[in-house]
Amino acid sequence: MVKDLNAFFRSVVEQDRNPVVICDLSHEIVYMNPAAVENYGKRGGAGLIGKSLLDCHSPESREKIRQVAEWFAKSPENNIVYTSRNEKQDKDIYMVALRDGEELIGYYEKHEPRGRETMRMYHNVSP
Repeated sequence: MVKDLNAFFRSVVEQDRNPVVICDLSHEIVYMNPAAVENYGKRGGAGLIGKSLLDCHSPESREKIRQVAEWFAKSPENNIVYTSRNEKQDKDIYMVALRDGEELIGYYEKHEPRGRETMRMYHNVSP
């Protein structure tokens, strides 16, 4: 029996402790996971959904975002770009292409923490 994977994929993204912001090809924010809503709370949180990602950035950053989206569209092998380092939160930030097969359908912002995990191992599991 083949299960509908949408619920599984959505759960993976929603449980991620790192922000995930998904945009379509017109740069409209179509989804923010709970971590992103919290992370961008001072900028509007969930109210950013349906708005242009470009409106949240400087003119220089807007141009870089457009360039990356164009690069993603050039080849199905162009899929990830390192965009910045957040020293305060000890993480790197990337733009990642989203594809339906080889067709580019959008992109998302991926946060990768670099610090040591602070959560206790198996902290919520009891026998």
